Amino acid sequence: MFLKISELLKRKLDHFPIPDELVNVAAHIRDAWVAQKASSLKQGSRVLDAGAGETQYRKLFSHCDYKTQDFAQYEGSSSGILKEIWNYGQLDYICDITSIPVPDCFFDAVLCTEVLEHVPKPIDTLGEFSRILAPNGRLFLSAPLSCGIHQQPFHYYGGYSPFFYKKFLKKFGFEIVEIKPIGGLMKHVGQELHRVGRILEERAPDKLSALKKYILMRWLPLYLASLDEKIFVEEFTIGYLVEAVRK
Repeated sequence: MFLKISELLKRKLDHFPIPDELVNVAAHIRDAWVAQKASSLKQGSRVLDAGAGETQYRKLFSHCDYKTQDFAQYEGSSSGILKEIWNYGQLDYICDITSIPVPDCFFDAVLCTEVLEHVPKPIDTLGEFSRILAPNGRLFLSAPLSCGIHQQPFHYYGGYSPFFYKKFLKKFGFEIVEIKPIGGLMKHVGQELHRVGRILEERAPDKLSALKKYILMRWLPLYLASLDEKIFVEEFTIGYLVEAVRK
C-alpha cells in the first residue's frame, strides 16, 4: 500500500511540477515589472542597464538607445548552493559602477537590478546614478531584502529595506515613485521550502521520501502561495522594486 502511495506521489510531482513562478518568485515578479517599466519609456530614450551582466533585458529595451555597464570580473560559481555558469552579454562600459565614463545628465533612465548587494559602495552608486541621469530621468532599482550568498566572492551586502531607499535616494535628489515588495512571507517561505527539497534531493536523497518530497516541493509551496495576498507579511518579503525620478 505504501509503495503505491509513494508511486502516486512521485507521478504527481513528475507530471504536475510546481509552477516556476513559485519556485523562482523574485525573478518572475521582477521580470514582469522591468517589462512594464521598459514599455513605458519613449522611443529612443537613452537607457543604461547598470550591472547588466548577461544583458537579459536587452530585448525589452529594443525601442530605446540601450547601453550596458558592468565591471565584468565575475566568472560564475562552481561551489556552494547557488552554482551557475556566467556569460557576459555585450557591454558598452566596462568600469566601476561608481565611475561611469559618460557626461552628467546623459541618460533618460537607469536600470539596476540585483546589483547593489554586489558593489562595495552602494550609496556612492546611487550618487553616480543621480549624476548621469537627466532632470526627470527615471531610475529602476531592485535589490534583495533577504537572500543566500551568491556570485561569490562579489557578495557584500543584503537587507535593503524601504528605509535605505527613502534615506539615500532623497539625499541624491530623487523623488520615490514606487516601492513594491516582491511577495510576502508566505511566498518567500514556500520558495525556500522548495529549495530545501532540492538540496535534500541532491545531498541526502535517503532522507527524502516521496511523501516528504511532495510536501516540501509541491503541497506547502502551493498552499503558502495561495495565502500570500490574504495574509500578507511585508517584513519578510524577498526584496523590493523601486522607481524614482531625478529632480
